[in-house]
Amino acid sequence: MEKPLILVTNDDGITAPGLRALIRTMKELGDVVVVAPDSPQSGMGHAITVDSTLFSKQVVVDHKEGAPSEYSCSGTPADCVKLALRVILDGTPDICVSGINHGSNSSINVIYSGTMSAAIEAGIEGIPAIGFSLCDYSWDANFEPALDSVKKIVEEALDNGIPKGTVLNVNIPKTEKGPKGIKICRQARGNWKEKFDKRTSPSGKDYYWLTGEFELLDKGEDTDEWALAQGYVSVVPTQFDLTAHHAIQQINNWNLNER
Repeated sequence: MEKPLILVTNDDGITAPGLRALIRTMKELGDVVVVAPDSPQSGMGHAITVDSTLFSKQVVVDHKEGAPSEYSCSGTPADCVKLALRVILDGTPDICVSGINHGSNSSINVIYSGTMSAAIEAGIEGIPAIGFSLCDYSWDANFEPALDSVKKIVEEALDNGIPKGTVLNVNIPKTEKGPKGIKICRQARGNWKEKFDKRTSPSGKDYYWLTGEFELLDKGEDTDEWALAQGYVSVVPTQFDLTAHHAIQQINNWNLNER
């Protein structure tokens, strides 16, 4: 049988260890093409480049374990997917996988995630897509215990498909022995209690560093945060239709046309 075409991308940059681990695993499943940022793009969300030029070039990062076709892109993760689909690839990929991110994208973090935005960009184009993240921010994080779960999830997605309009947000707990299993979850309610650390530059100008702590507002045992805390991989089906369907009727009761 013909091997599936797998588009691999990320937001940590084309040399990131998490991406390299994902490439190795995807090569076991199909033909891999990589299009990833040439520098870290974490927290970029779904930003795209509209007011400056984009550059891309074919690169060789790892002669032994890299993919046959790898391209770096000067833009955001969403730019990488757009460029892959419109310029680099000859055909439509069977699946797009993004990551493996260095750090969690569970709960509200999905909103800010460049990793997930790359996957969502593929989903908008009708391509099955998954974003993978490991709950370890270290550049030297150990991705090996996560790879079995990554492979299983991608195999199932290739065999069964992903519901239309849906992108999977997969988070993997930090563990030395491997996760306990995989759970399908909902996104936990949570938020960041943010602060800005004010400092002064040598020239006397004030500047700020964003800091903060994550606040979990959800005690449910069906959420991504609960699953991760218990040692399970969390899989949250997300959608890019942002319509709050439950609110339409209530807002229809407003007297918008009578004022």
